[in-house]
Amino acid sequence: MSGEIACTYATLILHDDGIPVTAEKIATLIKAANVQCESYWPNLFSKLAEKRNIEDLITNIGAGGGAASVAVSAPAGGAAAAEDKDESDEDIGGLFDMFD
Repeated sequence: MSGEIACTYATLILHDDGIPVTAEKIATLIKAANVQCESYWPNLFSKLAEKRNIEDLITNIGAGGGAASVAVSAPAGGAAAAEDKDESDEDIGGLFDMFD
């Protein structure tokens, strides 16, 4: 497990239990979980918890961007659609002839 993920979990645990999020408490949880972590991660997460409301971060999590919409133009006339249907019937190459 990476140090960043461990700090994320530790921050969420502390927040969920109503305990103030500090670098020392994050480091204690990570050490208790027997996870190796760079020393700067707990400090970064504690500073984040001081400046931002953890509850807001949890509830306003982004789900990523939606797929771009694709503009499809309708065929100019009904003849083009009829031609496409006829071609698709020919494409099967007698596959269902064995059932006749």
